[in-house]
Amino acid sequence: MVLLEAASPVAARSQNLAPAPAPSAEEHPIVPEPPPFAYRQPTEDMKLRNYLFDAFGPYSLTVSAFVAGYHQARRNPPDWREGFPGYAARHGSDFGTSAAGVTARYVAAEALHEDTLYYRCPSKGIWRRLQYAVASTFVARRGDDGHKVFSIPDLVQPYAGTFTAVHGWYPPRYGAKDAFRMGNYGLLDLALGNISLEFLPALASHAGNSWVTRLHLDNRHTARENESAP
Repeated sequence: MVLLEAASPVAARSQNLAPAPAPSAEEHPIVPEPPPFAYRQPTEDMKLRNYLFDAFGPYSLTVSAFVAGYHQARRNPPDWREGFPGYAARHGSDFGTSAAGVTARYVAAEALHEDTLYYRCPSKGIWRRLQYAVASTFVARRGDDGHKVFSIPDLVQPYAGTFTAVHGWYPPRYGAKDAFRMGNYGLLDLALGNISLEFLPALASHAGNSWVTRLHLDNRHTARENESAP
């Protein structure tokens, strides 16, 4: 009995010192790390759909309608009539200018093997994402690895549209200087378009079936979420 009583504290200590059982996978599941960014070139079908959407889709029609209203209020160009006929002429002009610029951009991008998709910023800060969106106005991806390059097609787009308009259907008194001046505003529109591509998808996902989604403003020519640039 004495030996058993003396051995019981030792046994108790040995039980206390025994290693704890390892946690099971169910208690602490292993969360895999997100896969690294893997660039994939857009297919020819995707390029065609993006071109048609950019040139003739609801985004271009909506922006042209607002720009035509602004030009109507300022009577620009003053040579055109007022009222609905004048607005219709300005809307057609703005829409044609946009379509000509988008066409020039996609043709130049195809010749230079550049990617016209917009890749969202992986950062979460608003200011950093805003800077990224503006800088993307002059940056594109090229090659199988998707390395970043200065984008000549992006720079050409606004001026190709305005020069086409000035020499195509604007009053004769308009010239190259006017086309260049209007192209500067078109470059600003490209930057604003990238900002919308950066922020509108998140707003649309929170709003559900909102007007943003119905107008497809959240799906212009942006890359998928899991292909955000590093």
